[in-house]
Amino acid sequence: MIRELFKLYLIFILLFFVGRAGLYFLYADRMADMAFAESLLSFLYGLRLDTMAASIILVVPALVMAFAPARFAPAAGKFLHVYTLLFLLIALFVENATFPFVAQYDVRPNYLFVEYLEYPQEVSSMIVKEYPFELVVAGLMLALAVWFYRRFRFFHFEQGMQSVWWKRAILFPLVGAVLFLGIRSSLGHRPANISDALYSTNRMANEIAKNSLYSIGYAYKSYRSEESILKRYGRIDRDEAYARVSERLDLPLGKGFPFSRTVQSRFPADKPKNLVIFIQESMGAQFVGFSGGDAEITPNMDKLSRDALVFTNLYSNGTRSIRGLAAMTSGWLPLAGEEVVKRNKSQSGFFTVASLLKPLGYKSSFIYGGEGRFDNMRSWYMGNGFDEVIEQKDFDSPSFVSSWGVCDEDLVVRANEKFREHTRKGEKFVSVMFSQSNHSPFELPDGKIEFIPGQPRQSAENAIKYADFAIGRFFEMAKKEAYYKDTVFVVVADHNVRVYGDDTVPVNMFHIPALIVSEGVEPQKFDRIATQPDVLATALDLVGVDLTYPILGHSMFDESNPEVAFMMFNDAFALRDRDRVAILEPDKAPQTFRYDNKRLNPVPHDQKLERDALALITVLDDLYAKKLYRPHI
Repeated sequence: MIRELFKLYLIFILLFFVGRAGLYFLYADRMADMAFAESLLSFLYGLRLDTMAASIILVVPALVMAFAPARFAPAAGKFLHVYTLLFLLIALFVENATFPFVAQYDVRPNYLFVEYLEYPQEVSSMIVKEYPFELVVAGLMLALAVWFYRRFRFFHFEQGMQSVWWKRAILFPLVGAVLFLGIRSSLGHRPANISDALYSTNRMANEIAKNSLYSIGYAYKSYRSEESILKRYGRIDRDEAYARVSERLDLPLGKGFPFSRTVQSRFPADKPKNLVIFIQESMGAQFVGFSGGDAEITPNMDKLSRDALVFTNLYSNGTRSIRGLAAMTSGWLPLAGEEVVKRNKSQSGFFTVASLLKPLGYKSSFIYGGEGRFDNMRSWYMGNGFDEVIEQKDFDSPSFVSSWGVCDEDLVVRANEKFREHTRKGEKFVSVMFSQSNHSPFELPDGKIEFIPGQPRQSAENAIKYADFAIGRFFEMAKKEAYYKDTVFVVVADHNVRVYGDDTVPVNMFHIPALIVSEGVEPQKFDRIATQPDVLATALDLVGVDLTYPILGHSMFDESNPEVAFMMFNDAFALRDRDRVAILEPDKAPQTFRYDNKRLNPVPHDQKLERDALALITVLDDLYAKKLYRPHI
């Protein structure tokens, strides 16, 4: 049994290797900037994804060979021959299809490949007309594969099932464990995924490292989960939806790409400033003095606030880090279903601060102390304009490593080194930093903070106090560097530490802190309702150059700021306009509330606000689905 399974594994690995080798030699010129040894890592990283794909295929043969009684061996063997030949033909076809797909789209088969399956007539016609040679070659290969398979009978599944079934069943836990490890391909907290192929800043090398069959399966799963979500909230005409959102957010519809507009900087400078966005994991407003919380827990944040622009009435996009990352990297609002960081259609061509500033010569980085594969962060950032992702594996000799990665102090030390390097080279830079120490189980290093009396050492309060210590450490180092005076610094939370409450949407638990430090800018408190995209727009205002972008928010210096917040809690959306909140839940009638004393009190329907909430849900989905939220072209 084990011998036959291993032979089957080798056949698939060989097939994937040949396909990858073909891409490698075909696109070798695209990797000319890489060392030869580094480019060969595409095969090593690719083997990991190949093993994941092959292990998934091997699950059915392993089950059949382990538990089929010996008397059914002939029938079971025929089934496995058909099963094996079918998947070999599928894999061979996909490897063939990869070459014209890469030539057309410059990526391995992805969500587009899945979408095209819904239009067999149109697609088959296109293939016949545009790729006749490739189609003939693929047909010949498939025919030869069938002939070789039937002629040489490389597999002997029947022989593997001749022993008593219980003896084979005893082996299954071992075989199952190996396949489980192969599918998961990780001993850490999270299984490996497509982002593990992204080992290089050379995009083609990353594409070569991917596995097309796995990529299609991954895309199909995500693509199907995105369907039929929108209609559960209600229906609205697309043109009406865009008009409502334009009015509610006070953003022009524009031409070509909705909401894209040129914004003149209120702080013009001959030399544009760098931009650093330091996103804090789970730092709620209740822990920060300037936003109405406990200043003793975050003394460094409050010290910084005295010389900063501070947002005292800021609300997060949602309760997940990826929603905060999308908001502060792209100026995006929450999307129904999975957030754009994990969705297929936003893995490239989606607007980010990196793609915005790249034409101005900015170098960009995403710096995170954990594993970049978590929530698909590495793939999303690398695919949308960021030059580099620095993650846990890139930290040399970290001082403290928790279950989630290196501690925040190591993060800020590494970031300071990176920014100093940019300065030495005379490079402008934009960077998104993401902390992780404030995350359950709240593992913290010794000797850095005085733990709060009466609180368990491993508590959210102590974790936030440590995160604040790291913020202070970062600014202590930065102020000694040449880049400090030329940089806009943003410190902002992704979401609150734990969002809870009896209300359908506990609005008060979306309250988060943010501040912006920029030399030469007078300190100011912004007490009006704001969202994370407003913080990003304000930071870009301070960079000192006119910019064209689709950010769904306004600078705090823009007098037209509409004081609107759009929040997502589980699958419920809340649109807040001052003290009125419209809530939409799937398959339920809209509701309107008055927000008073941190509670929602039911009031008669505000049909305009409810309709606008539906419009926002619809427009965001449309912007994503049609890839309209992208850099200005």
